[in-house]
Amino acid sequence: MAEIITHAAFYAGWPNAWAVFKLAKEVYAEDNTIESHGGMFGMGEPNIAFAKYFTGNSYLKPLTNPKDCSLFLANVTFEPSCRNNWHIHHSSKGGGQILICIEGEGWYQEEGKPPQKLVMGDIVTIPANVKHWHGATKDSWFSHIAVEVPGKNTDNEWCEKVSDEYYYVL
Repeated sequence: MAEIITHAAFYAGWPNAWAVFKLAKEVYAEDNTIESHGGMFGMGEPNIAFAKYFTGNSYLKPLTNPKDCSLFLANVTFEPSCRNNWHIHHSSKGGGQILICIEGEGWYQEEGKPPQKLVMGDIVTIPANVKHWHGATKDSWFSHIAVEVPGKNTDNEWCEKVSDEYYYVL
C-alpha cells in the first residue's frame, strides 16, 4: 500500500507533464488507427442482402457455415441508431433465435412488451413465432452473435419498420 501511495504522490506532482505527453502522443501518432467494431469477431461485411429490413447500416460476419453443421451463428454489428424491422422466426417445432451481446448497447423488444436495454454479456432467448426487433441504441455501436435455433418448417417473416418516432423516444 505504501508503495502505491508513494508512486501516486510522485506522479501527482506531474499533471502538466502527463497532459503534454498525451498531447504529443496524439500529435505524433500515425493516423492509421481505424475505429473497429464487432467485438472479438470483427465487424464483417456490409449486410447488403438484408439491408431492406434494417434502418441504418448493419454488418454481418458469419461464424459457421450452415452447409457444415446444422447451427448457423453470425456476428451482427449495428451502427448507432440502426435496428432491424419487426420480424418473426416461424417454426412448427423448435426454432427461434438466441442473441449473445458482445459489444456496445442495444435494444430488444417483443411485441406487447416494453423494450429491454442490452449490454455486453446479456443473452436473449427468442422463442419461435414471437414478433420482435433488435438493434443499437442511438448513441452506441452494438454487436451480438445471432444463433438461429434449428427447428422444423422454419422461415423468417419480415414485418414493418420500427419508426423513428417510436425509436427516438426510447
